[in-house]
Amino acid sequence: MPFEFEDLNIPGVFLIKPRIFRDDRGFFLETYKKEDLKKVGIDSEFVQDNYSRSEYGVLRGMHFQREPCAQAKIVQCIRGAIYDVAVDLRRDSPTLGKYASYILSEDNRYQLYVPRGYAHGFLVLSDIAEVMYKVDNPYSPECEGGLIWNDIDVNIPWPIDDPVLAERDQSWPSLNTLIREGELF
Repeated sequence: MPFEFEDLNIPGVFLIKPRIFRDDRGFFLETYKKEDLKKVGIDSEFVQDNYSRSEYGVLRGMHFQREPCAQAKIVQCIRGAIYDVAVDLRRDSPTLGKYASYILSEDNRYQLYVPRGYAHGFLVLSDIAEVMYKVDNPYSPECEGGLIWNDIDVNIPWPIDDPVLAERDQSWPSLNTLIREGELF
């Protein structure tokens, strides 16, 4: 199998470690193989690939798509390094409000699988980071939602205190507000 799968601290979130074949020409690895993912329970049908480029200190997140447009993702950093985070927003989950995080980089080539029902975001740790991710449902502006990046109840230990944020990412609601307004999965 060209991948090693590591369960992280919340159900359904996997760190995917590809097998890298190196020689004097460089390296080769498989980035996606449906049959191998299916063996560990990842049975998403990916329909869109996305690509972003950001500079040091940019935090993109914490985003999600509401039903019926919810998305599962496989995220990978192909240049630079990011601190990648998924937060459980499933209303009946014993890990509601808990997060899983990992540094994804061009050096380790790891990927993070984020199932439906989670908010996702990342912080750029290198001068430049280029991130590619697959989603199993197209983006829909009317289904867009988010969780404030620095929610004190979630308590994500971001590596920097003053990230560069889009205006919308500065104004997402807290977990308690999402719970109160019934915005969970």
